[in-house]
Amino acid sequence: MCGIFGLVGKLERDVAQRCLNTLAHRGPDGWGLWQGEGVTLGHRRLAILDLSENGKQPMSWGDGRWWITFNGEIYNFLEVRAELEGLGHRFRSESDTEVILAAYAQWGEQCLARFNGMWAFAIWDTVERSLFLARDRFGKKPLFYAELPGGGFAFASEMKALLPLLPGAAPDRALIRGMTLRSSFGYEATERCLVTGIRRLKAGHCGTLRGGVLKSRLWWNTLDHLPQVPERYEEQVEALRALLLDACRLRMRSDVTIGTALSGGLDSSTIFSMLAHINREHRGEARLSTDWQHAIVASFPGTPLDEARFAQQVARHAGGEAQVLEVDPLRHIDELPRMLYLYEDLTVTSPLPFMALYSRIKQAGVTVTLDGHAADELFGGYPTDWAYALMDAGLDRAQIHQVLEVYEGGMPEGTAQFRRPASRFASYARRLGTTLAKHAFGMHSNLGPEYTQHARWRELDHLSRALFWQTHSFVLPTILRSYDRYGMAASVEIRMPFLDWRVATFAFALPWHAKIRNGFSKAIVRDAAAPYMPQEIAWRRTKIGFNSPIVDWMRGPLKPFFLDTLASRSFAECPLVDAPRARRLVAHVMDDPAATFKAGERAWWSLLPYLWSEAMFSGGRGQASPEVDRQAALV
Repeated sequence: MCGIFGLVGKLERDVAQRCLNTLAHRGPDGWGLWQGEGVTLGHRRLAILDLSENGKQPMSWGDGRWWITFNGEIYNFLEVRAELEGLGHRFRSESDTEVILAAYAQWGEQCLARFNGMWAFAIWDTVERSLFLARDRFGKKPLFYAELPGGGFAFASEMKALLPLLPGAAPDRALIRGMTLRSSFGYEATERCLVTGIRRLKAGHCGTLRGGVLKSRLWWNTLDHLPQVPERYEEQVEALRALLLDACRLRMRSDVTIGTALSGGLDSSTIFSMLAHINREHRGEARLSTDWQHAIVASFPGTPLDEARFAQQVARHAGGEAQVLEVDPLRHIDELPRMLYLYEDLTVTSPLPFMALYSRIKQAGVTVTLDGHAADELFGGYPTDWAYALMDAGLDRAQIHQVLEVYEGGMPEGTAQFRRPASRFASYARRLGTTLAKHAFGMHSNLGPEYTQHARWRELDHLSRALFWQTHSFVLPTILRSYDRYGMAASVEIRMPFLDWRVATFAFALPWHAKIRNGFSKAIVRDAAAPYMPQEIAWRRTKIGFNSPIVDWMRGPLKPFFLDTLASRSFAECPLVDAPRARRLVAHVMDDPAATFKAGERAWWSLLPYLWSEAMFSGGRGQASPEVDRQAALV
């Protein structure tokens, strides 16, 4: 896991180093800079596989014909390497980076389909003088690029690495204002970015730069790879269990310590519990880490979002003990400008607890975590997913009751986003009508024709279409961006077994009633994981989720911070915010005891563009951590 940078065109070495230094947090274990004729490739290294000098980048192959800078992990690199060795290739290192190079030399662009992993990489061909860029299937690893005003093409893992090359770069006001008033979700799945002049290579895309022109294309379409699933639910459970266990096994391959950001909810508990099982069944397997038992929990004492007791229960069941971090916002509020600079985008909620958690994980000696992200989007874990299942239930009264049981049983006190229905069937009719309207008038409007006009799209039920939308163009892309930044800010790699492509395609091939069943959301995940975890956790109905308790903080310990921000002259003059509206929203949260979590999020969002722009463009970026400063000085 690393930070990458490159430029095709003329670039002074000291400028290249300055760009690369902005990514020091992504790669504190070393750096590399290679310059050929009219090309520069840079790399900041977080050493995870092959810790020796042989794993350093940029790396070459084919007597120097191909050069790569790579961010990510290829989990099945041992299997791909064995196939390449059978074809006559010989390797100098034990890294997955060299496997990518050999695979590209052997199969060209088709090598991507052979990889199980997460990646963003660039390969320069010195013979054809072309640059090949690629991102993984779901966009777990970021890749930004810019066509430079004076000529040249640059790319990097983060936007901040491109800013020294774009003196005229500024916030995209129209995009930011639209997001503030409507939704922060959606744009992450597009090419558009918050900074003018910078674009994003989309998930599942690759591209070739020749003659200064990048031609990108979709190399992965999930709908092309939906498998045939067993008809019986019990067999579906067994198949998913086998896939998840293998996804975890591949992601336990590491030459450094691994752990889990454990919340106590179903998803992260599933992963941690499966790690314990795999350790018993596969101990001694090549490159499989035995140092995996590190569970770290973020706790919010006295708030409805605290799940520490559930996480501790899971850890003890697996034979360990969880480390609990009680998140104190006052301890971290002074770090907020640096956090927003490292995140470099608009956060859905306050980044304080997330970045504090992964910082604590790094302090515990853990470099890689296996976490539970993506299960909600793939298997129906959000509070609104039941409504789409109702569309599939039709007029079947028994199925309607089972779906409504998910809604009625899934809302913990103090966190409900919707009122409980006085009448189940009155609520059903009302909600179903709203959902039908939403579905008919644009729920999938930001999904391209490569999906909505695909033959397999028409075979999906309503719930699966909604989950496909959440996964490919709405919720999950934003989550992937967030956790890439949260982890990388602390030099921690986050792996997501649920996002193994085999698990994802299996999920979309399942019928809706395998996901919402007998009154439970994510039913098939519960049945698949139940043998490995406490039953109380496997069959918990309430869903809390890992979030900032922003309402409690805004009314309590962070109240002076928010009031001072609202009263500042620079806030009033910031063109990215509606200052009067922000004051109303914050006052509502502070003064109204009935203010909801959603109201807190809206209030946070009304302030965020100002806080972000200050961090990114007005000096906040100078507040780098001592570790980043130390590593930058090494270059």
